[in-house]
Amino acid sequence: MNQLKIGKFISEQRKKQGLTQVQLAEKLFITDRAVSKWERGLSLPDADKMLDLCNILDINVNELLIGEENMKDEKKKTD
Repeated sequence: MNQLKIGKFISEQRKKQGLTQVQLAEKLFITDRAVSKWERGLSLPDADKMLDLCNILDINVNELLIGEENMKDEKKKTD
């Protein structure tokens, strides 16, 4: 897993949802510093937060762990 790539992906998806780091943190009941660390590639979300994070960002866990959207899933969403 590439933490920098995952962090950049989390940041992009958060912005796509129109959320600030503080707003995302509040939804996950964590600190905005934790979100900042994820986005800078310094750490990864705890396993117990991954599903909630994916639901908020409208992505799946596989996309989160590889740090990019799955084009097959994107095609399914548009069909």
